[in-house]
Amino acid sequence: MFSLVFSRRFSMGHRLISGASEKCALPHGHNETVTVRLEPVNPGRLDGAANMVEPFERAKATWHRWIDTAVDHALQLGEGDPLLLWFLRHEPGRAARILVTPGDPTTEALACCLMAKLSSFLAADGGRLRCREIRLEETPTNAVIFEGDPLAALPAAPPGRSPWWTRPDMSINDLPAPLAEAAA
Repeated sequence: MFSLVFSRRFSMGHRLISGASEKCALPHGHNETVTVRLEPVNPGRLDGAANMVEPFERAKATWHRWIDTAVDHALQLGEGDPLLLWFLRHEPGRAARILVTPGDPTTEALACCLMAKLSSFLAADGGRLRCREIRLEETPTNAVIFEGDPLAALPAAPPGRSPWWTRPDMSINDLPAPLAEAAA
């Protein structure tokens, strides 16, 4: 079976406050590379004419636009991070540039959120392709590879909630109502 593989590089800042890595509790940044492997949902023979699964330009257009405009240079924080409240109170206009993850924004959590987001883009584009694998390189020597259902790996969303990573829009957060109310 054929796979389409492409990469995108982006810069980010984050912090991890759960205590697993004390040096990562202070905001810091990485230049990351995300590589995805897509495969056809209904594989078949080459058609003898165009002879491609999907044009690369179409397969990656929305994904690259989202990475370049929403993810690149975003600050990644966990949904319980007190910095979210600080931004909502003091710099609410910048809160839209904060990518919010369930729990700490580790490479593992981000890989699952990114894969789920890409899957929502692919489904909205007709569902001809699916994301088979995502590789997220935090540094040149550290990477996380995820295969499988990212929604099964992430913490369950509250009932009735459709988190940003499940929607085919350009969002990177859904700042919870309690935070917004506390900031008012």
